[in-house]
Amino acid sequence: YRATAAALSDLAAMAAAPLGVLIAFTTRADRANDVLEAADGIGEAVRRAGTTIAGGNLSVGPLLSITTTVLGSAFAPLSRAGARIGDAVYVTGRLGGPAATVRALAIGQVPPAAHRARFVAPAPRIAEARWLAVRGATAAIDISDGLARDAEHLALASGVSLQIDTGRVPMVEGVTLDDALGGGEEYELLVTAPERLQDAAFASAFGIPLTRIGAVAATAAAPEVVFTRSGKRVAAPPGYDHFSR
Repeated sequence: YRATAAALSDLAAMAAAPLGVLIAFTTRADRANDVLEAADGIGEAVRRAGTTIAGGNLSVGPLLSITTTVLGSAFAPLSRAGARIGDAVYVTGRLGGPAATVRALAIGQVPPAAHRARFVAPAPRIAEARWLAVRGATAAIDISDGLARDAEHLALASGVSLQIDTGRVPMVEGVTLDDALGGGEEYELLVTAPERLQDAAFASAFGIPLTRIGAVAATAAAPEVVFTRSGKRVAAPPGYDHFSR
């Protein structure tokens, strides 16, 4: 489920509608029954996204491997490069559950059900992204590497500064601010828009909050993300680096 949902989230980041999913699945010969159990999770993710499995491949190998490719279309796809000076910065949902879950599991604790649910069953925000795009969103990215790191990705692509008030970042109950800013695997959306979006209408339509957490500003030097707390600049956790060792 998570492998499929993560790939579908890339479509959400561009406000694209899914056309189909391709699955390449490899497992050991003595674990062939894994295919049936994995298929349940894959099918659930595909069903929730309102799409279909278009094809793929099954093979035998020494390790379990799931490669998911998603196909989608968008008349005017959102990108990371569209944020404009004066735009507002929004985030969907509540953050921190996945990071808190991983931390608890790492020390042998049982995470709270609400935290664990956000980790094991992330929801690609496909319909939510299309709603935002229709209402003027200018740039978007899905939060897979942590809010702090993905905000940096968006700022660099757009050549702007993002100013984010950490006191406004929506968090799952019982998590820390570092969980919300630095934890990956959220698959919520960070978006910019030139006008005030209708957060109440969004919450009514999708059952999750849409929270304004900052603004887009000009940058005097290199693009950056400035995090503040009570008006003072604060450091943010680094987030996930795919090339770290």
